Amino acid sequence: MKTDVVFTFIGDDKQGLVESISRIVNENHGNWLASRLSQLAGKFAGIIQVEVDDNEVEALTDSLKKLQGMGLTIVIEKDKKGSGPFSLQTRRLTLLGLDRPGILRDVAHALAGQGINVLELDTRIVKAAMTGKPMFDATAIVEYGVDTDHAQLTEDLDRISTSLGVDIELSEET
Repeated sequence: MKTDVVFTFIGDDKQGLVESISRIVNENHGNWLASRLSQLAGKFAGIIQVEVDDNEVEALTDSLKKLQGMGLTIVIEKDKKGSGPFSLQTRRLTLLGLDRPGILRDVAHALAGQGINVLELDTRIVKAAMTGKPMFDATAIVEYGVDTDHAQLTEDLDRISTSLGVDIELSEET
């Protein structure tokens, strides 16, 4: 049987962190499935999903904990592979508008109100082409049941789009 090990880490950005982590995963017979790694404000952080045989989980987690000696903060979670819901669909949600507090909160509230799960979220501040003003730019991959009320979701997103003066689009994932 296989287990998914998902771990996060954060620490000072320095050369060789990804190599150290990938070596530990490989030495413990893990299969690196997915990750999001990024350098922000001099820190390097990430979340990684690894698949490993049940009998290798403890050795992998013990080895990952040793990274704390390199100055990393590590959080590790384990989950047995199982069958999840099959009646789910994914969509890409994009958002762009003048930056202001509350944009993400209001969109997340509307999504949660419809039972929509955010799988991935990337945000950044960009400059508007003509004015140079700060624009909030977000892209999310969302997941929800096939029975989700699309009319209500569209209405919620349109209301938020109008009230915040942002463009919100929900489209097929590409």
